[in-house]
Parts: sequence; C-alpha cells; structure tokens
Amino acid sequence: MTVYGFSPSGNCHKVRLLLEQLGHRYEWVEVRSDDGSTRTPEYLARNPNGKVPLIELEDGRTLAESNAILHWLADTAPAGATEFLPADPWQRAQALAWMFFEQYSHEPYIAVARFICGWTPIDSPRRQDLPRLRERSHQALAVMERHLSTRPWFTGDVYGIADIALFAYTHVADQGGVSLEAYPAIRDWLARVVRTPGFVPMPEPDTAAAALIAQSRLPTS
Repeated sequence: MTVYGFSPSGNCHKVRLLLEQLGHRYEWVEVRSDDGSTRTPEYLARNPNGKVPLIELEDGRTLAESNAILHWLADTAPAGATEFLPADPWQRAQALAWMFFEQYSHEPYIAVARFICGWTPIDSPRRQDLPRLRERSHQALAVMERHLSTRPWFTGDVYGIADIALFAYTHVADQGGVSLEAYPAIRDWLARVVRTPGFVPMPEPDTAAAALIAQSRLPTS
C-alpha cells in the first residue's frame, strides 16, 4: 500500500507505527499539511477532505481518517500477527470508545496547541487560543490518568490501537506547552508503549518548527 502522510503529524505517525509493528510493507509519500500540498487537485482527487493520513491500496481504493485506518489494519491483520484489537465485542467497543475520545476530547486540544506552537507565526492571532486549548488538554489528560491508575492499557488487557491513537499526541504534549508532570500513570504508560516490539519514534519537528516550539512553550498548571 501507499501511505500519504506528514511525518511530524501524530495522526500520520499512528499509521506508520502500526504498519511497522504489523510488519507491513508500504511506501511512504511525504505530503506536508502546512504548505498547501494537501489541497492540490491531484491530492484532492484521492481525498476530497484534503487531509493526511491517507492510504491507497494497489487496487486504487483509498481510506482516510487515522483511527479508521488503524481499525482496518488491525481488523485485517494476517493470521498469527499480534492482536491489536480485541476479539470480544465489549472490549472492542471499549477500545473504539477511547479512539472516539481521542478524536473528540483529546486531539482537538493537545494536537492543535502543538500545531499552533510549531507551525504558526509567533504573532499569529491563533495563539490567543492557547490558554483555552491547554486547559482543555489537561481535562483530557485527567480522564486518561484516572483510567491508567488502575489499568495498564486503553485497548483492553494488552497494548493495541487505542493505545497507539492516544500515544501519538500525548507523548509530544509538551511541544504545545502542556506538561505531563502531574500525570505519573500517563508517563508510565508512555514508557510501556515505547517498549512494545517494533516501536518506531515520531520524527522530530524540523528546525523552523522546533525554534517556534521553543519560543512558545510555557509552563502550565
């Protein structure tokens, strides 16, 4: 398959991480989401929503939305592969609930704060939103901390796609000025994810983005 993605994006890294841990062969096509590359006629023909990640199969079928891609990859994993999605319907629904939480109550705050800090000018009016985004980020992290205080994973009894979905932007929350200092259970969980077989780290932001992040990072309560 071909994967269209922006490497520093958490949503894109989710897909790369699961593909690597499944041992899939794939071609990665870098498509920046911050310079108009996802709005070209060629790309919009593949994904009219103009976003990454996107996978394209050999037969021409395409699938967008990071968590839908994770679900499809886990659901169609070859026999003998590690189970990344529970077979039990109730546990599977629980995993999906956390993936919906990630897209509705987590990513819109933690990921957007990071994007504003690293990929908008230092005088961007969008930076006025950072205090609110950081506050809502901590609300999401508090929910995760409560869960992880009694359970090791989000997918069920073992690591899986709900953990991948939530790991992607949680582990770089500090790049948006959201400290993880107050969340020991989250920090322990992040360390467990890093130790899973086949783990690959997310590429660091480029020099320009890293400089903006350094200027933008502020201590938060």
